[in-house]
Amino acid sequence: MSAVTFDEKIKQIKLVIFDVDGVLTDGRIIFDAAGVETKCFDVKDGHGIKLLIRSGIQGAIITARESEVVLRRAKDLGIDLVYQGIKDKRLALDDIVAKSAIPLSEMAYMGDDIIDIPVLKRVGFSATVADGVEEVRGMVDYVARRPGGRGAARELVELILKAQGKWDEVMRTYLV
Repeated sequence: MSAVTFDEKIKQIKLVIFDVDGVLTDGRIIFDAAGVETKCFDVKDGHGIKLLIRSGIQGAIITARESEVVLRRAKDLGIDLVYQGIKDKRLALDDIVAKSAIPLSEMAYMGDDIIDIPVLKRVGFSATVADGVEEVRGMVDYVARRPGGRGAARELVELILKAQGKWDEVMRTYLV
């Protein structure tokens, strides 16, 4: 049996899962004097995720930390599958498979650190950010040119939508 090619993997994607710290953010966690946590998200990444969802591809989040900011961002983006405080991300992945009825071969995951490796190894398409750790960059299907929190998620979204022939339809809505 021949190996599935890069393009074949991307064309099968029906759900994209994102890590938060280091992927949807630049990885910095900021606490104010009252201990309130702040994260900085890239607006282009967010718009890309909205385009992904509007194009019929589901989005999900799995993160090891817990933050009200993540819930708010997920709601803004239209992501319903949000898993926080997950140390073994495989457990969340199993729940996503059960809830979505989408096979692992039709899922993509973008992570940046060694905690993400067990999920990256199981999904159909694995990706990381330009500044992901070496161990992750060396084993994924795709390494974005952009760093975490600075357009890497948007880059992945565009790659998927273009490979699936959905990008021209997305662009038509803006060019009318």
